[in-house]
Amino acid sequence: MTSPAHAATSARTGSQILDGMIGHAPAMAEVYRLTHQVAATPATVLLLGETGTGKELVARALHELSTRSSGPFIRVNCGALSESLLESELFGHVKGAFTNAFENRTGRFEAAHGGTIFLDEINSMSFTLQVKLLRVLQEQEFERVGDSKTIRVDCRIVAATNRDLTDEIEAGRFREDLYYRLNVVPIYLPPLRERVDDIPLLVQYFTKRYAAAMGRTIPKISDDVFTLLKSYAWPGNVRELQNYVERSLVLCSNELITPDLYPPHTRGLAPIRLGRAKGGSLQTMCSELVTLGITEAGEDSSEVHERVVSLVERELILQVLRTCQGIQTKAATRLGINRNTLHKKIEDYHLEGEAR
Repeated sequence: MTSPAHAATSARTGSQILDGMIGHAPAMAEVYRLTHQVAATPATVLLLGETGTGKELVARALHELSTRSSGPFIRVNCGALSESLLESELFGHVKGAFTNAFENRTGRFEAAHGGTIFLDEINSMSFTLQVKLLRVLQEQEFERVGDSKTIRVDCRIVAATNRDLTDEIEAGRFREDLYYRLNVVPIYLPPLRERVDDIPLLVQYFTKRYAAAMGRTIPKISDDVFTLLKSYAWPGNVRELQNYVERSLVLCSNELITPDLYPPHTRGLAPIRLGRAKGGSLQTMCSELVTLGITEAGEDSSEVHERVVSLVERELILQVLRTCQGIQTKAATRLGINRNTLHKKIEDYHLEGEAR
């Protein structure tokens, strides 16, 4: 999604406005309302939602709408760095603290003093760093790596995760006490599949944006495009939609955007790749096919063909579901079919136990 600074469109729900956010779905209206309500307070906020749903946009809005808006907004992707690098990144280090520490370095918490620090993918943080973060939340102080001098900071913490932290706690990967400190005000950002009526607004916005960037006339969009995009599962959410809109403009040779300009898998035409369906037993499937060919040799060939196709389809869906850990949205995308279609096939083949 776009950043607030470059957004030309705002989403309105009554008097509520968030720059850079697009959509009028009820779930988004709640996001706007909560963001406005919480922004003026010093409360810690936990943003929940899948990748590509716009968590950073909300974090920036919380900063811009707060009394800290004149201070810095510092973003840290906790999942992009190793434990040692992330510790130095967050808290800084002193000269000689470790190999290649040739000079003192200010950490992100110090840099965020008087402003907001946004900790993305907080679920990726190690247990050791979770303890240090808990201290910052409780005492607003820490030490740089390799130093004994305590540094006090005044910054608001906004964290984000695309995982269910209660599951992470049960798995022993996340501290329960830290979770409660972070989860003062949770804001859930809905996936795009839960607000499909916003898709036309998003497509039109991104189409105008990329047309302007390419210096070309804004093309018209076929109604079939909106029908197509509303039926797709969007595992990558708004970020995925944005990329495909840009692709459609790059490939468009006239002034009309049509469905064929979108990737085959969004149209249910992507070839199914057996190599990606790991976790199941293709050998078992082949054995069953041989058995079927022997025992059913006397049947009508079309009937045998039907049964073979069903057997192969069931086994393939089973394997993909296992690969995707039962997540139907991902499985549907990988199979190149609509999520509703997959759901029906899961029922037909009695695979409910493999899908959560």
